[in-house]
Amino acid sequence: MSEHNIASISGGKDSTALLLLAIERQPDNLQAVFADTGNEHQITYDYIKYLQDNVFPIRVVKADFTKQIAHKKDYILTKWKEKGVSQEAIDRASNAMTPTGNPFLDLCLWKGRFPSSKAAFCSEELKRNPIINQVQNPLLEAGDDVISWQGVRRDESIRRANLPENELKSVGKNGAELWNYRPILDWTAEDCFAMHRKHNVKHNPLYEMGMGRVGCMPCINCRKDELLEISKRFPEVIERIQDWEFFVCEASKRGASTFFPAPNKSMLHLTDEQKHEWSAMQTIDKVVQWSQTSRGGKQFDLLRVGDIQGEAVMCTSIYGLCE
Repeated sequence: MSEHNIASISGGKDSTALLLLAIERQPDNLQAVFADTGNEHQITYDYIKYLQDNVFPIRVVKADFTKQIAHKKDYILTKWKEKGVSQEAIDRASNAMTPTGNPFLDLCLWKGRFPSSKAAFCSEELKRNPIINQVQNPLLEAGDDVISWQGVRRDESIRRANLPENELKSVGKNGAELWNYRPILDWTAEDCFAMHRKHNVKHNPLYEMGMGRVGCMPCINCRKDELLEISKRFPEVIERIQDWEFFVCEASKRGASTFFPAPNKSMLHLTDEQKHEWSAMQTIDKVVQWSQTSRGGKQFDLLRVGDIQGEAVMCTSIYGLCE
């Protein structure tokens, strides 16, 4: 029986610091794995390539929802009518059930909606499951132990604050063990950047562009200021989300879906037309307009926005990385 150490890499400060720590400790059979969600910025893909070329080999995995989409299409065609769904909606949604090859978009087509803070199925489906199914499970099934190195920190959230550093996750029929190992739980963000400097490894450039996190762009949990920076620096990202909103609306039973959730209002008694109108209130372009307002979201703030049409080149790091 062998032991394999699998480090999950996202291209962010925490996981890169985790990788550098793992390289320092030189555990047996170390692998680094990046789960490509399909919603990363090109700068992050370039950064992963930088790490591959200069720091350590990184294996890339991604989810495939081809089978789930095919099953969903069959379900739409055979079950929706008996549930009272109109033929128009059935035709629209079934026609939308075509895999694109982009994991994030295909996941949303299958689900008929975008993930949200209350239903954050994106992390599990796009990051956790591909690494488990494509990397960890084959090793466990072969009878080898797996230690999953995870770059999470206590000060990131209440949920993570109470996580243990070592955790036995499962024991297989053949006795193989899967452990979660979180060695940087008590680190700060500055500790992570210090690890970069210690090894002369660059951090992801997105941190100097106002990004608090560099996983998905945008993340469903991104901050108002972060969305503003994205819209100023990377308008093509907003345009991509606009396209995705259209595609996912087509796949949705009610024909309405937005990247960011609509305001908390019951849609149970609304007509289809009213649902469309209400959902449109929270489309990505509307949320971007909100990001351009001062606190309270009612007054357009020229100081916050600056030159929307111009190129934003100033460093706006929230981690004090500007020189």
